[in-house]
Amino acid sequence: MMIRLRKKKHFDGNKITPYPSTIKNEPLHSELTANEQIIKDLFQNCADLVTHPIYEAGKPKLLLIYLDGLTDTKTLEQGLLRPLLYEGFPHGLNKVHSLQQIIEQQLFAVTPIKNISTIDELVDGILMGNAGIIFEGEIKGIVADFNGMPLRSIEEPATEITIRGPRDGFTESIRTNSSLLRRRIRSSRLKFEALTVGELSQTSVEITYIEGIASESLLEEVRGRLSRIEIDGVLESEYIEEFIEDSSFTPFPQIQNTERPDIVIANLLEGKVAIMVDNTPFVLIVPMTFWNGLQSVEDYYERFLYTSFIRLVRYILFNMTMYLPSVYVALTTYHPKLIPTTLLISIAAAREGVPFPAIVEALIMEFVFEGLREAGIRLPKAVGSAVSIVGALVIGQAAVQAGIVSAPMVIVVATTGIASFAIPRYNLGTALRLIRFPMLLLAGIFGLYGIVIGFIALTIHLVTLRSFGVPYFTPVAPQIPVDLKDVFFRVPRWANTAGPIFTFGRNKQRIPKGQKPGPQKGGTKQ
Repeated sequence: MMIRLRKKKHFDGNKITPYPSTIKNEPLHSELTANEQIIKDLFQNCADLVTHPIYEAGKPKLLLIYLDGLTDTKTLEQGLLRPLLYEGFPHGLNKVHSLQQIIEQQLFAVTPIKNISTIDELVDGILMGNAGIIFEGEIKGIVADFNGMPLRSIEEPATEITIRGPRDGFTESIRTNSSLLRRRIRSSRLKFEALTVGELSQTSVEITYIEGIASESLLEEVRGRLSRIEIDGVLESEYIEEFIEDSSFTPFPQIQNTERPDIVIANLLEGKVAIMVDNTPFVLIVPMTFWNGLQSVEDYYERFLYTSFIRLVRYILFNMTMYLPSVYVALTTYHPKLIPTTLLISIAAAREGVPFPAIVEALIMEFVFEGLREAGIRLPKAVGSAVSIVGALVIGQAAVQAGIVSAPMVIVVATTGIASFAIPRYNLGTALRLIRFPMLLLAGIFGLYGIVIGFIALTIHLVTLRSFGVPYFTPVAPQIPVDLKDVFFRVPRWANTAGPIFTFGRNKQRIPKGQKPGPQKGGTKQ
């Protein structure tokens, strides 16, 4: 594993930095050759480094430095090299006295630039994909934004498909992602606080919130947790998630992740905070409650009556995912009298010849089902679907005919698997898959009493969890009746006038009252 975490007490002595600490705060030299030699020594054995001197009257006048592949060389050629070498300097409005001023004020009038005076500032700029420009006889230089890293186009997120709703999703570019949010909130209150995480990766991270809506205490908590991260590389937002979540020893996610800009904006409007990480399309949202994991973005794009019904169905499927195999094992093993006689005879006939008790049968089926699911995900799409079909045929037909498992158990496991696909959040679905195994063991040992014990233990665990100080089971426990309007069902948008209390800390109005549609009293005005 290339990523290695370091504790604070071992960090100072063997600290790995993007470049040797000897050049920290070293000023730029007035001779181009001295600066060029330092850069070449730092980037020794780096074939992508390009140093390009530009001559005037036979002497080097400026030095252009960039990393091939990270910098947009076409724009650099049109914006700098062609005017300098072939077309002559443009005539600007201001009088200029040096080559540096000409480039700053006239050639790079639109491109963002940054004045630098030290070697490490120059190196930082080059590593970010910018072009560094230093001048003969000057102890200052310029870093110009000609970032040309290859980017993926904006596409619909594969993990959060909807029938109705926006089709755009986040990409690996943090600036593209911020622009997708800015398109939806055209206000200066939408803030992006930038910081860097990762000693070697120098990954850009931005704390996103709406000023005046997100609470200052929550923002301070997010800033504090992010600032304490010490890691050599960040390759995905999950690297940060494990550092800042409240509790690690739980299968339940305490930080929501999404690829959809509309979900991020909806949460920001509720007073939450988003954390964007460069090089990943997954944005983190804090705090998260248990009920957020059971809500889909489409709940807010369909009519509220249908949404309320589908949420009820989803909650039933949620319980089936967790308890159906356990209940089957408990009933067939310890409580057969609770099963209708006709059904019990059918189950007994189907299980005749199966050599294993119900609990072993269930564990075998669940294990094989999880293996098939993993194989289907990891394999290429064309092969993955074939493996799933073959696996289903083997389990559903051959295993039953061979007498390894019974047909009712196949039905139970298949129904459980289908129910698990109805969970909108993948990370919550993985938590349920994990919990199903101890529930099966409890049912196999204690029967229905074991399921009750597991349910009580699970409930206690959920109500003790926190997500950035917010109780995980809010608004059910602790109970906030006003916020229940968007948990078990969804009220019409015109009736949902206030934001959630658990983020705002008070009943903050979002929509004025009295907007229920209907014919105007006294008839329609002509």
